[in-house]
Amino acid sequence: MRSTRRKSVSDRRMSARAPVKATVAAAVGLALYACPLLCLAQTEPEPSVNDYLPPSEPEVSRDEWRQRIEDARRRAKEVSRERREHPELYKPIPEDPDLVATERLLRDDSLQRGDVVATKKGMFVYQGRSDQPRRDQDFVPVNPKSVR
Repeated sequence: MRSTRRKSVSDRRMSARAPVKATVAAAVGLALYACPLLCLAQTEPEPSVNDYLPPSEPEVSRDEWRQRIEDARRRAKEVSRERREHPELYKPIPEDPDLVATERLLRDDSLQRGDVVATKKGMFVYQGRSDQPRRDQDFVPVNPKSVR
């Protein structure tokens, strides 16, 4: 005789949860299996401030730190006062643009014999050799009157 009893709501819920329980059990088993591998990385201690300081210098106390800050502020005020009282000592030295351009031209490794360069003083042909250092005499002026 076959049972005609209908499954109750709780029975249906229990049978629906069975695959979920199996999945959770498998995940927990896998986690327990892998945990020793993952937990090894967590056994090392966290780095402290002392790990970042040089070994010869111990960690400074709060009072020493405050004293260092006050000393730095005092030095900054002294430098500021000196700059106000003697601004001529801190003026930048103006660079001669012609000298800068000449130096740049003499350091240019891409120049080859016969290259023409234009400057404020006119046009010049490079007559130097690539295996020797450049000199001012390597640049010969181009005479525009002779070119016709």
